Amino acid sequence: MLSGLKPLGRERLWVLLLLAPTLLGLIFGAFGSVLATVGLSLFKWDLLTPPVYVGLDNFKALVNDDLFLDSLSNTVKFSFTYVPLVIVLSLAVALLMNRKIRGVSFFRVVFFLPVISSAVSVGLVWLWIYSRDTGLLNYIIVALGGEPVRWLSKQNALFSVIIVNVWGAIGEGMIIFLAGLQAIPRELYEAAQVDGATEWPIFRRITLPLITPSIFFQTIISTINAFQVFEFIYVLTRQGANSSSTPTLVYSIYRNGFNYFRMGDASAQAIVLAAIIFILTLIYFQLQRRLVFYD
Repeated sequence: MLSGLKPLGRERLWVLLLLAPTLLGLIFGAFGSVLATVGLSLFKWDLLTPPVYVGLDNFKALVNDDLFLDSLSNTVKFSFTYVPLVIVLSLAVALLMNRKIRGVSFFRVVFFLPVISSAVSVGLVWLWIYSRDTGLLNYIIVALGGEPVRWLSKQNALFSVIIVNVWGAIGEGMIIFLAGLQAIPRELYEAAQVDGATEWPIFRRITLPLITPSIFFQTIISTINAFQVFEFIYVLTRQGANSSSTPTLVYSIYRNGFNYFRMGDASAQAIVLAAIIFILTLIYFQLQRRLVFYD
């Protein structure tokens, strides 16, 4: 069948054949799930009885849904703390790992390990660290003469979860910032040093402006990750019997869909979450024109 085609035609056909599995997965897996979510948001469905069309009632109900509003508030608090911490700490680690020091490759691997580790396994380790009676953290506090802290209580759970998520995201940000730092021409640093510039002026006037594309990219990625946070919250708060203390939007979607079987409500919340991320991304791209420097 292929022998009768011209070389260019055969090449295009082979490309389509090789891309077919990915394209089918994208069409039916990604686009299909989005269309299904939009459709389900207009229905009331408990997975057991036939769906009932309710129009926009699911969206209207969110305004008076205390659990949803609480989840939205927690997600915003989480994001406003998580995103700056990830950017600052990742950049600091990247600046350290960009130096020519002995064993730097080993330390890069160590910082990146949390990114490729199983979230459930890491969450269970942190659950032990946070344990009130047998946890490592409270053991150190008691050894120093302090009182054990309930790290996963309603008052402290959000802060504790932020720490774990930031710890797990530093390695990813480090790689992104390392790529940006190593793309900066060495001649700029050499010229600045010849002129007598010290480290801080060099960082502020050369390094920082030239890694703004990396900062911009990491800000978008961190924001999306912050609004989609789920794994560590599920493992830490659910196992700690405090799942109501740190509900986030994705956790609320999960509970509505798979605990309460309110698929219409869950789909409506998923669309609201997608809309928030989309709007924030648009805002970032508008700010990019003024704040991001492309060499």
